[in-house]
Amino acid sequence: MTKRLLAILFLCHVCSPFAGSADEVSVIQPIDGAAYDGELSSAEDSQSIRIDLSPGDFVRGSVRGEEITVWLLGRDQSKLRRLASSIGTVQSFMFVASDRGPYSFKVSGQRGTGYKLQLDSVLALADQTPIAEEVASPKLRELRKRLDAGEDISKCWSEIVSQGTPLIETTNVKPSLPEDEVLVTFLWRGAKRNVRIFGAPSGDHDELKQLRDSNIWYHSYRVPDTARINYRLAPDVPDFPGTSTQRRRAILATAQRDPLNPLHEPDEPIDDYEGFSIVELPDAPKAVWSTVYPSHPKGTVETHRLTSKILGNTRDIHVYRSAGYEANDPERAFVVTFDGDQYRDEVRVPIIMDNLVAAGKIPPTAAIMISNPSQKSRSTELPCNNDFARFIGEELMPWAKTQNVTASRERTVVAGASFGGLCSVFIGLKHPELFGNVFSQSGSLWWAPGGFETKGESESQWLTRQYVSAPSQPVRYYLQAGTFEEPSGILQCTKHLRDVLQAKGYDVTYGEFVGGHGYFYWRHSFADGIMHLLQ
Repeated sequence: MTKRLLAILFLCHVCSPFAGSADEVSVIQPIDGAAYDGELSSAEDSQSIRIDLSPGDFVRGSVRGEEITVWLLGRDQSKLRRLASSIGTVQSFMFVASDRGPYSFKVSGQRGTGYKLQLDSVLALADQTPIAEEVASPKLRELRKRLDAGEDISKCWSEIVSQGTPLIETTNVKPSLPEDEVLVTFLWRGAKRNVRIFGAPSGDHDELKQLRDSNIWYHSYRVPDTARINYRLAPDVPDFPGTSTQRRRAILATAQRDPLNPLHEPDEPIDDYEGFSIVELPDAPKAVWSTVYPSHPKGTVETHRLTSKILGNTRDIHVYRSAGYEANDPERAFVVTFDGDQYRDEVRVPIIMDNLVAAGKIPPTAAIMISNPSQKSRSTELPCNNDFARFIGEELMPWAKTQNVTASRERTVVAGASFGGLCSVFIGLKHPELFGNVFSQSGSLWWAPGGFETKGESESQWLTRQYVSAPSQPVRYYLQAGTFEEPSGILQCTKHLRDVLQAKGYDVTYGEFVGGHGYFYWRHSFADGIMHLLQ
């Protein structure tokens, strides 16, 4: 047997320490780069190479040679793990040592075969520390430096209080930002266990991180410089035994507005927990259509109660008529929305319609905003419910005629958001004779029968699959989703429906806004869809 010493190899010949073994044992020093060149002589088909390791050592290595097998042996030559299995000429391996040593490698193969066993790295347990996270925010890096120097935390925090939060930064960010992005850093001081952000940019309940061992918590996001964000912060969210839904919803127990952000809705909240805080970056599109202009003629809004025999319940119906709307005007338009209270008050449909009509962007228009009897009924009625579709076709639309609120199907739009966006697409499939236009804002197109309870368990996008097999109809579609809705799947599902509709020959337009899931975002994108469908 021939052996070659490398500069970093410690090699010697000793008698086998293992009872009953006649194999010659060599020792390889457990250091980075240590290697052993060996050859299985005509008299042997295996060799043992001892390696002295401490519990917790992380070993990465490789063996080179034709059809070589390597076993890691422990105390009493017990086989612990096969590291190489005769596949290829170069085989890599890694393992972590425990207290089952002393260890050795057993190398096997065809007699006369040469091989090279190398330790690429051996990392002791004490050296296995995570890489310190790079703080992206330059202001936080400076704050951390000052805290490390022993400066009083109250003094450091007072400077943040004076400038407000979140931090908005574009220079000296690590790694550097593209020209069209900014770094937004959310902050909280005083929580003991955790802090989570409720809302965009991620749309999930992201954990804030603790700055060193201080009581300052932070989370940074890289976002487009056109972003508009609403959010709440939740300190010390309870953690307890329960279902995943119950534990997730516990964020609502402490979610509140950012106390250092003066921009929020509503303008005069009743307490710290009402509403949400707002970030509007300098290049965010101006809220042109949702702003009240005293010079623009105002439409009217009436609220009626409508009882459905099909659904067995009663609800509010808000009826809007723009200035100049006439029931016999051949150019008039008609919009039907779900979540009526929210579309009237939070999306601000009457204000948007007033402005669009005054600017000549759409013809005089009426709108019916259908409210929900309850949150429970919403979750039952809006997701692809045949009875609700019957209610629309057999009760709601005939009732609208008695109110002189009608238009040709080519100028009639059904619109909604989230479950309402899903419902608008469903109504477009069920009642193309009534609605020539469908407007879906962040539609919950992931939905499948069973809803949230079966999400991830059953095949999603049930409604999109219905469109695949249904005959095409003369209906136009405007589909919207937010860039921050990717984690929820809404962005991808909306694009998938767009592709299916295009393949079926439909007139479909896709609009992507910089934002997340909520009426605040749909307010700023509502006018885009209405103008496109009614111009």
